[in-house]
Amino acid sequence: MTAGRLTPWMPSTVLSKPESAEPGRGAAPSFAGRKPASAIASRTKQRNRKVGTKAEIALRRALWGRGLRYRVHQKDLPGCPDLVFRRRRVVVFVDGDFWHGRDWEVRKERLRSGHNAPYWLAKISYNRERDLRNNTLLSELGWRVVRLWETEVLKDPDGAARLVANVLGAKPAC
Repeated sequence: MTAGRLTPWMPSTVLSKPESAEPGRGAAPSFAGRKPASAIASRTKQRNRKVGTKAEIALRRALWGRGLRYRVHQKDLPGCPDLVFRRRRVVVFVDGDFWHGRDWEVRKERLRSGHNAPYWLAKISYNRERDLRNNTLLSELGWRVVRLWETEVLKDPDGAARLVANVLGAKPAC
């Protein structure tokens, strides 16, 4: 996989300096008072994992196989990155396509016609703004930020690991 096949939602996959525009700081949308579309939809959303997703584990295995060691979910850093390479000051996020708004313009149109549209539009917009804010904070603290989409990692975990290794300046694995 080449870096070009990974489709980041940010202008670039790797950020080494803060973005110029800082998004608004609103409160996270609340689902209070709303009803799920169905019991099945509710169970499905409840099962979505915040940590230890299939994509994250696939990337971790590929990186471990390359001899790269990392910390996971470091709560002392903005956004609680999925993977942290402290010595190299690189953090990696594996973003879920739905929750972080991959292909946001297309997804937004689909969500507008769905159940609880105002909530989902606000929720995903908030997540995207929070991600930008965390990228800026991390960059200001001297961290390089790598964001990958879950489907791209699942399609080619070794390619995603190669991209991370390139950012780290690691030697290629045999």
